[in-house]
Amino acid sequence: MNGKRVTNIELLEKKRSGEKITVITAYDYPTARLADAAGVDVILVGDSLGMVVLGYENTLPVTMEDMLSHTAAAARGARRAMVVGDMPFMSYQASCAQAVENAGCLVQKAGAHAVKVEGGRAVAESIRHIVDAGIPVMGHLGLTPQSVLKFGGFKVQGRSSEAARHIIEDAKLLEEAGAFAIVLELIPKSLAEEITKSVSVPIIGIGAGPYCDGQVQVIHDILGLYGERIPKHAKKYLSLSENIEEAIKNYVSDVRSGEFPGPEHSF
Repeated sequence: MNGKRVTNIELLEKKRSGEKITVITAYDYPTARLADAAGVDVILVGDSLGMVVLGYENTLPVTMEDMLSHTAAAARGARRAMVVGDMPFMSYQASCAQAVENAGCLVQKAGAHAVKVEGGRAVAESIRHIVDAGIPVMGHLGLTPQSVLKFGGFKVQGRSSEAARHIIEDAKLLEEAGAFAIVLELIPKSLAEEITKSVSVPIIGIGAGPYCDGQVQVIHDILGLYGERIPKHAKKYLSLSENIEEAIKNYVSDVRSGEFPGPEHSF
């Protein structure tokens, strides 16, 4: 593992060579630093922070100010990984000019190396304008959480032949608009495989099966920070919630009993 920054060009080379791409979410300096040290290719500062960090029911309340703050913190922790900042709800839908301005803020003010935009044909023109401004864009199709009200919840997308065809067409439109990669979320694995083979840009899956060019997972899910509550598409590598709770209980006990602070903790 070298110390050079991962770029969109390198990700394209990985797809061409068949090397899997690793992406993980991180929303602050310490977790981004750890993910970077572990060797992930891309750190996605997702608007999922609204749910896993800020406690909202969905991603809709997340603001540009939230994304700027968390993206900047994560960017300070990443020395090698590419940092992608999510464009939050209503930060790009109103106009292409709005999309370019907010994408520029994530790069200029927060230190992102690219931005992520949800949606297909409806946002293709905005993606084209952002790319023309010199900012790499990652697309996002399938279950797009900012459209959760339209979908009626967090449900698998692309099950019918018509819905599948729509997602395939959107993927090709995003590629034509200049997106350097596309996230596919919660779609059948056979559909993800077809899309991965039919476009030239890297396809990153989350709940989209094993045939994508890479995978992205929420760091809180793989570390088990929410106990047994974990999505079907995620794999829990640790159960940190239990360890953290036990550690805090021990601290509370030591303070109440007078064992902490001891002589070695005092000046």
